[in-house]
Amino acid sequence: MKIDAHSLPDDPEQLKRMLLELHLVVAKKDEELAKKDAQIHELLAAYNAKLAKEYAKKSEKMPGADEVFNEAEETLDEHDNALLAASPLVKKDKTKPKRTPLPKQLPRVNVVVDLDDSDKVCDGCQSPLHKMGESSSEALEFVPAHIKVIKTIRPKYTCRHCEREGIESVIKTAPMPATAIAKSIATPSLLSQIITCKYQFGLPLYRQETLFANIEIELSRQTMSSWMIRCAELMSPLYQRLKEVLLSQAVIHGDETPLKVINADKATSYMWVYCCGDDKAGKGRNIVLFDYNNSRAGQCTVDFLAGYQGYLQVDGYKAYEQTQATLVACLAHIRRKFIEAKGDNKKTGKADVVLNLIGKLYGIEQAIKDKTAEEKFNIRQQKAKPIVDELYQWLIKHQDKMPPKIPLGKAISYGINQFEKFRRYLEDGRLSIDNNRAERAIKPFVIGRKNWLFSNTSKGAHASAILYSLVETAKANDIMVHDYISTCLQHLAEQPDNLEPLLPWNIKQG
Repeated sequence: MKIDAHSLPDDPEQLKRMLLELHLVVAKKDEELAKKDAQIHELLAAYNAKLAKEYAKKSEKMPGADEVFNEAEETLDEHDNALLAASPLVKKDKTKPKRTPLPKQLPRVNVVVDLDDSDKVCDGCQSPLHKMGESSSEALEFVPAHIKVIKTIRPKYTCRHCEREGIESVIKTAPMPATAIAKSIATPSLLSQIITCKYQFGLPLYRQETLFANIEIELSRQTMSSWMIRCAELMSPLYQRLKEVLLSQAVIHGDETPLKVINADKATSYMWVYCCGDDKAGKGRNIVLFDYNNSRAGQCTVDFLAGYQGYLQVDGYKAYEQTQATLVACLAHIRRKFIEAKGDNKKTGKADVVLNLIGKLYGIEQAIKDKTAEEKFNIRQQKAKPIVDELYQWLIKHQDKMPPKIPLGKAISYGINQFEKFRRYLEDGRLSIDNNRAERAIKPFVIGRKNWLFSNTSKGAHASAILYSLVETAKANDIMVHDYISTCLQHLAEQPDNLEPLLPWNIKQG
């Protein structure tokens, strides 16, 4: 606004009004600039997050480096500096890798590489040499898998005496052995091979079709797809029995991931996962169950859990709040938000304060991982609870200091929203500090999805949920997947109502 000095009025009141108008104009401009600064802040933060997601290290153990825009959180007060100094991140020394001995149960062929007889003399005095010992080394040799035809022969018997007397004789023959798929050329071993290749190793059926063609066996993907559905139907009762055991556990972990199903009502479906136990321990009742739904609505988890009232450890997705379970939040998700807020910034910022406190909590968990539930509870109350309280006070203190739309502001808001559910892990030693159990369980499905991309029908997706469940449950219990699936198929074909021997903790491994 241009003002000519000669045009200024002489009236003081009029001058005051003009001055007030100028102040309002300047204030409006300042407000517009502040909004633009905030927009620039958000765009730069989004740009940094995109760069970090695409090109930076994916590990969440340490924050990244070099951010384009330095945010307000880089200014630390004395309290923040004290927290950083009091809770340093622990760095583990790298150990030199050692070669693992080859399994003793593998068959061995001894190959002796000896000197010629002419060389078994002393180079000096020409006296004969004697054997003083030997050196040895082992190497693995791969023997390609072979396939064979099982021909079932059933002799037929009749009565010659009746034939001579003109009496119609009854022809007797042994009943056909029970098979997983009646009148099919597939044995449980072959079916198990196809299942493990797809659901354990992510090899799509069209690639398996090519592998069979290479050994001159015509086996179409359509046939194999039909077999997978039939196998899932056969093993559905075992899936339901595992579900009963799962819902009887005190703690369940849950997660979900999208899935493309071509002939479904909605373009995007979801595969939900529920699991219990410690998959790293390889003992106890470790169960992993997948549940397919053409929806991400809360009713999906309500239907699956069917009134479950124990602890349910999940991320912040609101659908889980519709269940009757006591929700426990995940510290890894809270930490992830602050890693994203830090982005690639090498400079120490306020995000580091939170990350260091979280690192200290994980350090306590690492130290007590082999303790009993009661011991974990006592140690957490003594050592972890003060840190959890400190973390909460820090979040509350900085809630109003950070713009809510910048990454750090979003991270603080997420942390506060999830905090009451997160701190419940202090109440019971059976609970985990995070939901990584479910994330590890769903990861094989996500990796496999990158190979086969989508399911054709909802029926096929339901079958995949059952087969993935049995494969991942076997893995979680340290059972050889191929042998377990083959055993289940044969047993269910013979004794469909006898499920207890097939539960992973009851299975007898040869």
